[in-house]
Amino acid sequence: MVLGPGAGPGFAQPALPTPNPGPPPGISLPDFQKWIDEVVPHPALAPAAPDSPLVDTADLTPELAALRSAAMPAAIGDPFVDDWPDGLDALDNGAIVETRDITAFAGGEMVLPVRQVLQLKYRTSDSQDKPSYAIASLVLPAGDWTGPGERPIVVNNLPIDALGRKCNPSYTLTHGITRAAELTGYLQPTTQLALARGYGVLITDHEGPRMAYAEPVVAGHAILDAIRAVRNQYPDELSDSRFGMIGYSGGAIATNGAVKLMDSYAPELDNLVVGAAMGGVPADFSLLAHSMNANLASGVFMGAVFGIGRERPEILAAMNNLAQWVATSSINSECSETFATPGALLLPIDVLSNIPDPLDSPLAHQIYSVTRMDGMKSAVPLYIFNGDQEFWVPAVGAENLYNEQCALGVRAVYRHVLGEHFIAAFTGYPESLAWLDQRLQGIPAPDEC
Repeated sequence: MVLGPGAGPGFAQPALPTPNPGPPPGISLPDFQKWIDEVVPHPALAPAAPDSPLVDTADLTPELAALRSAAMPAAIGDPFVDDWPDGLDALDNGAIVETRDITAFAGGEMVLPVRQVLQLKYRTSDSQDKPSYAIASLVLPAGDWTGPGERPIVVNNLPIDALGRKCNPSYTLTHGITRAAELTGYLQPTTQLALARGYGVLITDHEGPRMAYAEPVVAGHAILDAIRAVRNQYPDELSDSRFGMIGYSGGAIATNGAVKLMDSYAPELDNLVVGAAMGGVPADFSLLAHSMNANLASGVFMGAVFGIGRERPEILAAMNNLAQWVATSSINSECSETFATPGALLLPIDVLSNIPDPLDSPLAHQIYSVTRMDGMKSAVPLYIFNGDQEFWVPAVGAENLYNEQCALGVRAVYRHVLGEHFIAAFTGYPESLAWLDQRLQGIPAPDEC
C-alpha cells in the first residue's frame, strides 16, 4: 500500500526501527507480490454506475471505477444518512439539506436535561472540492443561556476510526450504545460537561458519506460546514456564538484538518472559532509506517489506508488482488474493533501492494504531504498533548506539529502526558478541556511557543 517513511519540511524523523520487514530471506518483495497475484484471483466486480456521485467515476478506468464502487461503505437503511441529495451543485457549503429532531430518543443519552437534539444534513465538499454532504448532531441544553453574548458551542469531534456508517456518532444517537460506538470518545464526558456549563454541543460525522477514515481534508470540510450549518439553522440565536473544537486520535486528525483549512475554506469563521484542543495526534502518516506496520496495529493502519483510498483512488490502484478482496469484502463497512483484528497476523502492509517498495514510493510521499498539510497555518490557538509512552502514535508527530505551528505564528501550548495512546486519552483530557472552556469564556489563549 502507500504509507511509509519520509517527512516534509520541518518534520524530523524519530529513531524508530525500519517499517518494512519484507518477505522471508531469499524472496524479493516484488516476487512475493507477483506470487500473491498469481495465487489470489482478481475479484469479479460489477461495473460502477456511471452517474453515482458517491463513487465519482470521472477520469477513472472502468476497472478502477469498479473497484472504487465496490470499496464504498454499505448503506445502513436510513435514507437521512444514505441518500445522496439532489441539487448540491446549486447550494453553498453549509447549506441545510434536511433536518430531523431526535430529542425523544437521544435526549436520554445526554444524562442532563436537553432542549433539543437536532441532526443536520448539509452541503459540504469532498477532498477534491466536489459537492458532497455530511451530517452533524446539535445538542442544546435546557434553559436559557445567561452568560455574555450568544450561547457557546463545543464542536466534539469524536474518534470515529471506522469504515462503516453505523459507527458514526449520529447512528449511536439514534440507536443507543452498541458495539459500533467508539467508546473512548463516549467515556470522556465532553458533551455532558459542556451541557452542564450551558454550552451547546455539535457532534460531527466527520468522515463524510464515503467514510474516508483518516482523510483530513474531508473531515476538515465537514466540520467547518457543520458550523456554517448551525449558524444557518439558528441565525437569530447562534450566528455569533463562539465555537471551540476538541478531538482525540482520529478526532484529532479531523480537528487538525479543520483548523488548517479554515483560512482558505471558511475564513468568515476565523473570529468565531476561538480555539482547538487535540490529543494523540496522528499528524504525520509517514511516522505511522514505522510504528503501526507489521505489528498488532497493522489492521488499523490498513483501515486508514483503505479509508483515504476511498477519496484518493490512486491508492486503490496500488492494491494487489489480495488487498482488493479485503477492500471489497464486508470488512469495508465495519468499525475498528473488527478491522483491527487482522493485526494479530503481524503482516506488513507491503504485501498488499502491487508496486515495488510501496512504503517509500512517490505515491506514498504524495499522500504523506497531502495528509500532513505541510506548512498550513492553524487559524486558531491550539492546545496539543500526547502521551510520552506512545508507541503507535509517536509523540514526535504531535511535537513536530506544535513546532511547525509555533514557527507559523500560532498561539499554542504543548503538554507531555503520562501513558500510551489509550491511557493518555484520559491523563491529558482534563487540562485540554479546561483550556477550551477558557477560550469559550473569552479568555485570551496563552502562548508557550
